[in-house]
Amino acid sequence: MTVTTEVLEWGRERARAGPWRGDGHVAYLAPLPYDPPPSADFVLRCLGQLADRGYTEVITSALAGTEQRPFLSVGFVIHERLRFLAHDLGGVPFGPAVGPHHLRKALPSDRPSVLDVDAGSFSAFWRLDGAGLEEALTATPSTRFRVAVASHTGGRRQVVGYAITGRAGDQGYLQRLAVAAAARRTGVGRALALDGLRWLRRRGVQRAVVNTQFGNDAALALYLRVGFRVEPSDLAVLRRSLAR
Repeated sequence: MTVTTEVLEWGRERARAGPWRGDGHVAYLAPLPYDPPPSADFVLRCLGQLADRGYTEVITSALAGTEQRPFLSVGFVIHERLRFLAHDLGGVPFGPAVGPHHLRKALPSDRPSVLDVDAGSFSAFWRLDGAGLEEALTATPSTRFRVAVASHTGGRRQVVGYAITGRAGDQGYLQRLAVAAAARRTGVGRALALDGLRWLRRRGVQRAVVNTQFGNDAALALYLRVGFRVEPSDLAVLRRSLAR
């Protein structure tokens, strides 16, 4: 089975699919962020193709209420609910991010360190592996991948945080943000979040969104500090067995 993601299509309907966190038995299925919600018939066709590829279970991306309906109608159930936040970007300044650590473009050589930071920031279900990181980087047409680095003895600079920000048309997404435990509460997360929001505003994006798990009070507090507001409707990750 291939470990790369693909786009499943039927007529004008499309969704991204691939292995969930590198698991060859669990598939990831996500409507494209700039397309209308899929129909139930399309979701069923996707399930058939994924079953033919040998998957036994499917996990969706975080879906809004209208996106959830076709999935729920064909047997998906809610796996986890997420808080959904939005930012209108109006109060985000255009200037560079200021913080205690240096921010720069992520390099291919940074990926092992990025995955280490990610593993220390999320529970096992949510952690990224190499395939999951690649999926996050290619989920939107335009992506900004930044790391925060700190100086150490001997001049070595260690990755202590990272952020992935995506843009699809006039919609922005703070897709992933993680900070190493030793660097938390030092302004790294705020600097990374504002860096992504500034990048979106410079490109004319009118609105950015982010989601976070219920109970992750530190992440929620960070997003509120940089100007996000909690939306009245939650998101949900859905799950379905493909057992025949």
